Amino acid sequence: MDEKTKKELMNIVGPENYTDALMDLISYSSDASEHQHRPDCAVWPRTTAQVSSILKLANRDLFPVIPRGAGTGLAGSVVPQNGGVVLDMCRMNRILRISIEDRLVVLQPGVVYAQLAKTLAPYGVFFPPDPASGKAATLGGNVATGAGGLKGAKYGTTRDYVLALEVVLPDGSVLRTGSNCMKSVSGYDLTRLFVGSEGTLGVVTEITLKINPKPVTTSTCSASFDTIEDAGKAASEVMRSGILPSALEILDDQCILAVNQNAGLGLPEAAAMVIAEADGCTQEETDYQVDKIISVFKRNNAKRIERSQSAADAERIWTARKSLGGILFRLSYNMLAEDVTVPISKVPEMLKGIKAISKRHNILIATLGHLGDGNLHPNIIFNGTDPVESSRAEAATADLFKLAIDMGGTLTGEHGIGLAKAPFMRLEHSEVAMKVMSSLKKLFDPNNILNPGKMALEV
Repeated sequence: MDEKTKKELMNIVGPENYTDALMDLISYSSDASEHQHRPDCAVWPRTTAQVSSILKLANRDLFPVIPRGAGTGLAGSVVPQNGGVVLDMCRMNRILRISIEDRLVVLQPGVVYAQLAKTLAPYGVFFPPDPASGKAATLGGNVATGAGGLKGAKYGTTRDYVLALEVVLPDGSVLRTGSNCMKSVSGYDLTRLFVGSEGTLGVVTEITLKINPKPVTTSTCSASFDTIEDAGKAASEVMRSGILPSALEILDDQCILAVNQNAGLGLPEAAAMVIAEADGCTQEETDYQVDKIISVFKRNNAKRIERSQSAADAERIWTARKSLGGILFRLSYNMLAEDVTVPISKVPEMLKGIKAISKRHNILIATLGHLGDGNLHPNIIFNGTDPVESSRAEAATADLFKLAIDMGGTLTGEHGIGLAKAPFMRLEHSEVAMKVMSSLKKLFDPNNILNPGKMALEV
């Protein structure tokens, strides 16, 4: 990128919102994945007009623009593989309007999930998708990846709550999609087209989200199992038992060991631990649901069942689950945090298959995940400085994806494709589907300036 272009960028956003300092460029060269590449510079836009001007300049001078939230993604979706400009949206971080009557909130993409939750709490409402990285992750990033989280079993993912968007297209024009209504089938669903598009079609500058009344009560329980298959069967039976838990999570033996060694929470040693949460309007309602969940656990050979007697008890259990990502990252030099999803009925078989892959490739895989919607996170932990271990990790990853697809599953339930899974897109999608997606990319972004190299869209 030439100095003239850099000066024009600086003129658009102001010198205080521009950087090409080496320390900043190194920070912007990666996300939470294994991928790295430095950009040429980074900017912090504060208005939609500034984003529009930047994209017009990019189309004129043909340099890449990579929209970025907090960088908590695990698939390399914001890594500037071809250099260019990182468009850090964190300073567009205002909550613009809360309408309890209309059940919606309007905000900018740099709003952090935890900030939104804190702001909504006094109104007795919440935005249900609850990503484990919620203390740092931005809503713009959630929209870009279609993020899910712990509450997916009952409440779904980000995609289910986005009512409308303001999006700056690659040519700098501003598009508004959707409406402020709870439902609309007027024209093509452009809103959903942008949700999960990973910044390849446009830059989201305003988000309208549906919000829900917050449940009055919650109840939590956990159970340990001697086999991971029994844990999977228990979860599958819970989901067809006539109730819908607000969360249903699994930690395998490697996760339990890591938590106990690094967080001192004293979890019972077992092949797997399942954590369930129910919520509702009354304590009687949630107690009824937990009673039913516990009865299912017992029928599936649970060896130890704990029922939280207080909010502190529940918090201890959820601390174990939410701290796992950081704990597992510290076990070795490298970790591939994968994100396969299978039909709920296939969860026991997938869990068994993951253990077989770990054994076959002699590689450590610690599995956690959201059993209630079939979304599993096998974390492949290895020493990337060892070529042999790296090769085994790559082979295990390929086997995981193939196994999931063979079961009628998908490459990703919530992390996105990015760079990490781009080589496997044709494993899941037909040539016709890939052609349609590539055609959409070319239609919106003929010069391929927006987040190039992601999702295998360039043919």
